[in-house]
Amino acid sequence: MMGYEILAKSLHEHDVDAIFYLLAGPMVSCANQCAAEGISVIDVRHEQAAAMMAIAHARLLRKPAVCMAGSGPGTTNLITGIATAWADGSPVIAIGGSSSMSQLGMPAFQEVDQVALFEPITRSSERCYETRRIPEYVDRAFRSAFGFHPGPAFLDMPADVLYNDIPEEEICWAEPPRQRLRSYGDPAAIDDALNVLADARRPVLISGSGVLWSQAEHALRAFVEQAGIPFWTTPQGRGVIPEDHPLSFLAARSTAFKECDAIVQVGTRQNYLVGFMRSPRWSTEAKLIQMDIDPEEIGRNRHPTVGIAGDAKAILEQLTAADGDRLEPSRYAEWVSRLRALNEDKLDKASHEVQADQKPMHPIRLCQEIRDWLPRDAVLVVDGHEILSYARQTIPFYSPQSLNSGPFGCMGVGLPLGIGAQVALPGALVVVLHGDGSFGLNAMEMDTAIRHNLPVICIISNNGGWTAEQSNRPRVGRHLGFTRYDLMFDQLGAFTRYVEDPGDIKEALEAAVASKKPAVINVITDPYAMAPGSASTSEATTYYLNT
Repeated sequence: MMGYEILAKSLHEHDVDAIFYLLAGPMVSCANQCAAEGISVIDVRHEQAAAMMAIAHARLLRKPAVCMAGSGPGTTNLITGIATAWADGSPVIAIGGSSSMSQLGMPAFQEVDQVALFEPITRSSERCYETRRIPEYVDRAFRSAFGFHPGPAFLDMPADVLYNDIPEEEICWAEPPRQRLRSYGDPAAIDDALNVLADARRPVLISGSGVLWSQAEHALRAFVEQAGIPFWTTPQGRGVIPEDHPLSFLAARSTAFKECDAIVQVGTRQNYLVGFMRSPRWSTEAKLIQMDIDPEEIGRNRHPTVGIAGDAKAILEQLTAADGDRLEPSRYAEWVSRLRALNEDKLDKASHEVQADQKPMHPIRLCQEIRDWLPRDAVLVVDGHEILSYARQTIPFYSPQSLNSGPFGCMGVGLPLGIGAQVALPGALVVVLHGDGSFGLNAMEMDTAIRHNLPVICIISNNGGWTAEQSNRPRVGRHLGFTRYDLMFDQLGAFTRYVEDPGDIKEALEAAVASKKPAVINVITDPYAMAPGSASTSEATTYYLNT
């Protein structure tokens, strides 16, 4: 067998059903062979987008996904997407073709130390040196990406390894793992955690994407309801419990975090998205129960009262089973009642802040129209600056199909994530809400959607530039103009609409669905509408944390 045949077969045996790829040597024959193995090969317009598509594919199917690129600049183009996967904790396998080993150091065409470049942003970065060991290296990459703490892995494939022909009996075939092992929490720590909750009167629960990777959404909901604890999630974990649940109070987040006396942290890191679990975002007096698959994450920025290392689903089930009447919802009734009243008051005030029919329309009005039309089981991807802030506070999630730029804050992920989602879930309604600036970064991937008949609906909040306009504080580089993206992609064969009137949004969305084609809906929004605190990256973060 040729090396590329061995690689394709190894990927197929690891349950790979799609690869995101840009045509380039030395990976061409491998892509052809992958297609022969029954793997869908989605060829893209930029390798960065291939890695981002793989992130969405992995998140929605809860399994590793694969992107592939040619040597040198093809592989280095993957880096931004893989760094996003690294920050996001997404199991993406990046395979990069490379110069022949026989010419290393000479230097060879497109020679660069790809393994070293990927080491800081992967859970493993290796080069395969022997054709017969390709299955072993593939297996190791998958185990690194999804065997413990999810994250990307890189596999470097030299041209002479791929195009070497060896007897099949010499190949070191590997047995792919059939299931992930679950690690359980220390029973003593489980008991301590329940005692903390028994003593609490104002507890809160914050969860993240670790709940998704352990498939713990049902276990989380059972625990929340048995305990009666108000819950929130990070952006990457939204929808694990529907956000119209009786214990969900999105608009009361800031008050709850500052006044709580106990915190249950499940499957999310103590990073900037949760204010590092420190004051002033969080009560300094609150006792912290922290659960994480990675023992190194326990106490990273705030020391827990009880730290439990293990799988989120396993630990939540342990807590529910070991309850012994210590979890009692009536104990927190006064706290829940106060948060509910505060939540309702803030939502009522927010609903009156936007002039409904103004032109150009306020981005919140756009978000409201999308919210009221969007089915509960749709996939929604949000990417941008102002629009990301507005969507977070306006559009709730009812299923764990929320995709966004994540903790790395990478602009331009929206359309690639949407395409990756559509490949993962062919029958799903996939909607991407983009800012006009972020859309432009990977806009040509709309061509990818058109060529592969992937009916992603891309809605652009077009405010004519990066961030909102400020008459008293002009910014060099802010202006992009109100680009007619609809006219551009109409010529490529997409369904397109240009919208200025808020009353036309719903009809445009319904027509886009009916077309069964990839769609671009170019919506002109108020260039002066600035989400509070979005004047800079740090202020935007502060705004999110205090919303």
